[in-house]
Amino acid sequence: MDSPLPAICLLFLFSLFSFAHSSTIGVQYISKLLQIQDRERAPASLQVAAARGVLHRLLPSHSSAFEFRIISKEKCGGGACFIIKNHPSSFKHGAPEILISGVTGVEVLAGLHWYLKYWCGSHISWQKTGGTQLYSVPKLGALPRIQDAGILVQRPIPWSYYQNAVTSSYTFAWWDWERWEQEIDWMALQGINLPLAFTGQETIWKKVFQKFNITNSDLDDFFGGPGFLAWSRMGNLHGWGGPLPQSWFNEQLALQKKILARMYELGMTPVLPAFSGNVPAALKKIFPSAKITRLGNWFSVNSNTKWCCTYLLDATDPLFIEIGKTFIEEQLKEYGRTSHIYNCDTFDENTPPVDDPEYISSLGAAIFNGMQSGDDNAMWLMQGWLFSDDPFWRPPQMKALLHSVPLGKLVVLDLFAEVKPIWITSEQFYGVPYIWKTKSGNEIVQCHSVLCYRLANAASWCMLHNFAGNIEMYGILDAIASGPIEALTSENSTMVGIGMSMEGIEQNPIVYDLMSEMAFQQKKVDVKAWIELYIARRYGRSIPLIRDAWSILYHTIYNCTDGAYDKNRDVIVAFPDVSPSFISLPHERYQHYGKSTSRRVVLREKTDVYDQPHLWYSTSEVIKALELFIASGDELSTSNTYSYDLVDLTRQALAKYANELFLKIIDAYLSKDVDEVTSLSQKFLELVEDMDTLLACDDGFLLGPWLESAKQLAQNEEEEKQFEWNARTQITMWFDNTEEEASLLRDYGNKYWSGLLRDYYGPRAAIYFKLLIEGLEKGEDFELKKWRREWIKLTNNWQNSRTLFPVASNGNALSVSRSLYYKYLRSES
Repeated sequence: MDSPLPAICLLFLFSLFSFAHSSTIGVQYISKLLQIQDRERAPASLQVAAARGVLHRLLPSHSSAFEFRIISKEKCGGGACFIIKNHPSSFKHGAPEILISGVTGVEVLAGLHWYLKYWCGSHISWQKTGGTQLYSVPKLGALPRIQDAGILVQRPIPWSYYQNAVTSSYTFAWWDWERWEQEIDWMALQGINLPLAFTGQETIWKKVFQKFNITNSDLDDFFGGPGFLAWSRMGNLHGWGGPLPQSWFNEQLALQKKILARMYELGMTPVLPAFSGNVPAALKKIFPSAKITRLGNWFSVNSNTKWCCTYLLDATDPLFIEIGKTFIEEQLKEYGRTSHIYNCDTFDENTPPVDDPEYISSLGAAIFNGMQSGDDNAMWLMQGWLFSDDPFWRPPQMKALLHSVPLGKLVVLDLFAEVKPIWITSEQFYGVPYIWKTKSGNEIVQCHSVLCYRLANAASWCMLHNFAGNIEMYGILDAIASGPIEALTSENSTMVGIGMSMEGIEQNPIVYDLMSEMAFQQKKVDVKAWIELYIARRYGRSIPLIRDAWSILYHTIYNCTDGAYDKNRDVIVAFPDVSPSFISLPHERYQHYGKSTSRRVVLREKTDVYDQPHLWYSTSEVIKALELFIASGDELSTSNTYSYDLVDLTRQALAKYANELFLKIIDAYLSKDVDEVTSLSQKFLELVEDMDTLLACDDGFLLGPWLESAKQLAQNEEEEKQFEWNARTQITMWFDNTEEEASLLRDYGNKYWSGLLRDYYGPRAAIYFKLLIEGLEKGEDFELKKWRREWIKLTNNWQNSRTLFPVASNGNALSVSRSLYYKYLRSES
């Protein structure tokens, strides 16, 4: 029997929580900056007005039911908090019913979200992942009351960090102000107060470099295209996808000013970029004596210097500080203010030329001096990804870099803390403040005083979680529910924040719901109990079959403990560029899908050209969860959140089934069974078509919006073609290619989007299967070069195509999911 969310039980649950204020050594290190930021915060009236704007956009029918107030930290015990109380005038007709107070507008809105979650049983997610579930909120005049003493919830540490250096391209590349406003609303409701603010920086860089006699023509070759700016900013590439039209500079700067204004109005602390040393090639000619080094190849074909091998100015060169200072000053001039925190990742995939600790220390000091010379109160925020990704960074080198900056002036992001926490092995970043963070991508961690705690400054515990915006159901809920607390309460903790550093958003809403809540948790969360509440909130009701399904998902998909990076390499979206003879191992028997299978067709863990798809759970168990989801459909068919989850779960099950089907095709090929290869290949291609139909049933899985949003930013036909090409190229194959050699950056940004499967992934697989069959019929080996020629040609043609795709969903998710379950999966459960 289904039941509404039991508000009275929730009230009892949260009345038991202990909200004693917690602090760390790292928080003490950054206390001076926190005081400065408090003094420079927007006026209380402005923060309240901004918070009310969020409420009106979220729940306009209940705008009059809530009153918001800004309070001092003293009323929170010295830190940041929100307080929820019954409004003193709630007994009067038409008066506000609930009073929510907070140190900033962010805390106020986090308090609103907390009340809507745990007293009204509602749910707030990204629009593309089902959106909001607010039907459970009672009518005006009937909102649930709080216990008389009220509820006070404190932040155990000051900062809640958000974004990754590459999220700006994988997700935000084509956003307009309307979409940014929605995201900032979502950030505030999740309690995020330390977001990156990277939009429009190319306009600032243009003004800066012009002061050093760099021409517009020089900059055309320096900046990447609109879809690749994240990597040109990091010095991984130059010119690819460009040049940027003047309209882009103008519009993005105007957009950045709106973004910053709203963030400041809500009391957020936006993080601005700083100079990392990446410079235009022309600077070497203008300053021939400067220490400028050309970097190595970054995944381009044949090391083509037209796109790769950018230039890096040595931080010890006096010119470095001069440019760094000018960049900070130009931002202050353009934006009018700063939060004093700057992100810089000079060593993101760029290793220093010398491992001498003294030299590394001088580099770090110079980088920070470049910031401080433009802002006396500057603090450096650095991603810590390099410490886990590059063997160069041994303890002496780590200490040298982390101790090169004054105590309290560097914050490190422990970027992949949910899988590979650095704070544990680095003695808490040797005393440096850090931020505990989850990651979702391929960028490098930037921390120093947020969630990465064991170095000599401050750090932040971060969740990476997603790479390249790939679509894959995946998570480690137990690590999220406990990791930040373990880091926070460890001895001599320098942790100052918690963060989400995914490379792409709008996926796995359960992961981000729990992770954002950890910014306000003082104790480890009972995940099983939390999920029970999550289910009722997300769907507006609790159904036994759905609870059973989520219990399975919790112990399978969302319990990845193998320590592997979850980079989606499913065969459909990342088709192997390899001869079928390389997709074999010696004959052995092993169990998969609960059945005995020939091990000779198991894809190798790694080859030069192929990574085995990541599989960490029982597929038959997940198919059982899908059965339960489908069985609940008649009761939840009107729920957008259910529709998204059903499509995503069906997609996940079919994607893993497709991997197995591909292996059967290869097995048949190696057995020289042309009829079986033909039959199974047709089945695979039909599956791709069916999955495209499935994905078309939900707005969260469409190619059309990605392409149309890119085109809508264009000012003319030429820009429209360029922007669409950037959008198509980012999700398929980057960089140049020869007729027979594909870029190594193929399919890194792959997506399970309707339109992409039918128009690109399916035709690509068809080429491979056609050549398998032709080889068997002729008695010849697989023509790998011919496969590459035809695949590359297909890719280039697709990237230049102007085919239109739907921007709205079409089809009944439940009917299609049920049909595909019976067609492909029923016998596998």
